[in-house]
Amino acid sequence: MSKAQVIALVNQKGGTGKTQSTENLGIGLANEGKKVLLVDMDPQGSLTISLGHPRADELPVTVADIMAKVLQDQVIAPREGILHHEEGVDLMPANISLSGMEVSLVNVMSREKVLKEYIDSVKDNYDYVLIDCMPSLGMLTVNALAAADKLVIPVQAQYLSAKGLEQLLQTVNKVRRQINPKLKIDGILLTMVDSRTNYAKDICNLIRGTYGNKLKVYKTEIPHSVRAAEISAEGKSIFSHDPKGRVAEAYKNLTKEVLKNEERALKHSAEQLR
Repeated sequence: MSKAQVIALVNQKGGTGKTQSTENLGIGLANEGKKVLLVDMDPQGSLTISLGHPRADELPVTVADIMAKVLQDQVIAPREGILHHEEGVDLMPANISLSGMEVSLVNVMSREKVLKEYIDSVKDNYDYVLIDCMPSLGMLTVNALAAADKLVIPVQAQYLSAKGLEQLLQTVNKVRRQINPKLKIDGILLTMVDSRTNYAKDICNLIRGTYGNKLKVYKTEIPHSVRAAEISAEGKSIFSHDPKGRVAEAYKNLTKEVLKNEERALKHSAEQLR
């Protein structure tokens, strides 16, 4: 049995800090001594770009090529397409060719499980596989949900962002019923929180109040920060860009929460086995 946890960061709304959170949670876990693979499942390639590959369209192998090989039953070499980042994580990159893959999946048998088949083949080499989903609930996102054990849902501290949660949770329930019954929500992550405004505080309280009894809302809130926005151009995480800043501190705390959740879950399942 593989020990790797597969976590998808998902929200069909754009601009919720998914990519930033995938990158910084991944590198946060690597800083805690974990082996981490990040998978970019967004044709815009934002994660690929923020990990230092600004010309994503020139990469020889991306997740679209790997998925095409799965579809054609071709052999995938052990580290094929995987790029290593200096901060200790591996990356399976993406570029615009992934949007073509979304179209070709429509007519395929077990089309929801293509990404899962690939991840299952490499996850023994890792403690964590983090998937950065595209902002839609299309076939690529469904592939990520089918491959994942857990979800982290980044939500911007804004009213409309909170409203979109309902639709996402319906999709998650559908995937649970039809494709991946083990799928759990690890937590809702409040991002871009401007703690100086009452509005942001109200929204955070609203989300905690509405969902907090059914789902875990992480204690950690990711603060709004201009410096965090600058880093996507630099190919570095917040830990190496601004290690003493509030955002780095927040991602450090989030990393600890995710690790603690897993410890708790392991303990719980061990107790059930007794």
